[in-house]
Amino acid sequence: MSSPNVLFILTDDQGPWATGCSGNDEIRTPGIDRIAATGIRFEHFLCASPVCSPSRASFLTGRMPSQHGVHDWIREGNTGPDAATYLEDEVTYTDVLATHGYNVGLSGKWHLGNSQLVQNGYSHWYVHQRGGGDYNDAPMIREGKLIDEPGYVTNRITDDALDFLDRQATDQTQEATPFYLGVHYTAPHSPWTGHPQDIVDSYADCAFESCPQEPIHPWAKGHGLSENCLGKRDMLQGYFAAVTAMDLDVVRLLDRLETLGLRDDTLVVFVSDNGFSCGHHGFWGKGNGTFPLNMYENSVTVPFLVSHPGHVPEGVVASGLYGACDFFPTLLQYLGLPEPEGGQRPGRSFANLLTGSADASGNESVIVDGVSRYAEYGASRMVRTETWKYVDRGQDLPGELYHLAEDPDERTNLIDDAGAKARRKELHGVLTDWFHLHGAGGERDGRLWDVTGGGQLRPVGGTREAADKPAFIGH
Repeated sequence: MSSPNVLFILTDDQGPWATGCSGNDEIRTPGIDRIAATGIRFEHFLCASPVCSPSRASFLTGRMPSQHGVHDWIREGNTGPDAATYLEDEVTYTDVLATHGYNVGLSGKWHLGNSQLVQNGYSHWYVHQRGGGDYNDAPMIREGKLIDEPGYVTNRITDDALDFLDRQATDQTQEATPFYLGVHYTAPHSPWTGHPQDIVDSYADCAFESCPQEPIHPWAKGHGLSENCLGKRDMLQGYFAAVTAMDLDVVRLLDRLETLGLRDDTLVVFVSDNGFSCGHHGFWGKGNGTFPLNMYENSVTVPFLVSHPGHVPEGVVASGLYGACDFFPTLLQYLGLPEPEGGQRPGRSFANLLTGSADASGNESVIVDGVSRYAEYGASRMVRTETWKYVDRGQDLPGELYHLAEDPDERTNLIDDAGAKARRKELHGVLTDWFHLHGAGGERDGRLWDVTGGGQLRPVGGTREAADKPAFIGH
């Protein structure tokens, strides 16, 4: 196989439940479903951290937040004279691709600091100035200039991506230069207003049985998102409309690949940065939808689909455990590129699954943090196996233990159950040992910083630190 192109589609705040191919017959996602039908859908793919910026950094670097130092969504320093570059001393897979001759482009959300700086191997750079906001007349950056982009931002991101594909099709008739294109939508992140009215109206009669509006979670009280959205049909219609409007543009991308004759030469990946709850467990949001920060399945599990006609098996459901840090080595191995030395990346490649040379069922594997078996968010650390989940938050905050095989909805916390004491001790040891191997104890260790979900203000650890400014917003 010659070097394939890569189309990497990344959404914002979308749980796997918010796709038709996962079994939700209330939401319309024909584009996402089309990727699943022509490739592999992963049932249990975990992000490294259940909030956008650290999760995105882990996908790009193959490293945990306690290694790369991005621990919360980046609140300040995205543009202007105080812009901070968070990944300047990290090697991303886009760096590797660019080094090996790929034309690397980005259309959409960056939200990893200094959005005005073209970085990490990208040569095309059309990005959101911040991380999200209003869907119409959005603040974007084109050719280094800050602009307010007229129109619906989901469409504008897609338009830019289609222009990139058109140029690549022309270039590939002249020379064999493969491309990587990241299409990073802000959808379906809040606000759930300003979406195409015809799509909003199409959900007017939806029962929304897939989003039970449960009584507010004790940890969500005082959180404006939950208090303003729980039980509100217009918010549910807006969320579903944001997904469907984005999915219509996924169809545009797939159609253009086919029209240009690029589909069979392109690996298509679809994923979200973190999961999301729309009333599930009594809150709206992701990991920072509660305090203490939560690690519910709806927060840490994301849709992950891979398609490459003629190369990746079609119509397959992978039921094993996989995670964000696995993507770095998997992509490079699939593309036949060497993994850079150093960096202490904890992920494992599942490229043999993509090539059809491995069983998609997988083995029980410890998944902590959303990387390929582990997940963290500040002081909260998680280890997940096929049957158990253990969350440890240190001495000051409550822990959790769920027997997922018997309690998949995580309703019964066994953390103080005498019968589960041995299991808790075992998983605590696994979690502790793993983090000692992968980042714990260094200057960027998440437990050294007061991460409460309100946002990160500056880089942490090493020479990048600015002691005159707090690092995180307190709870």
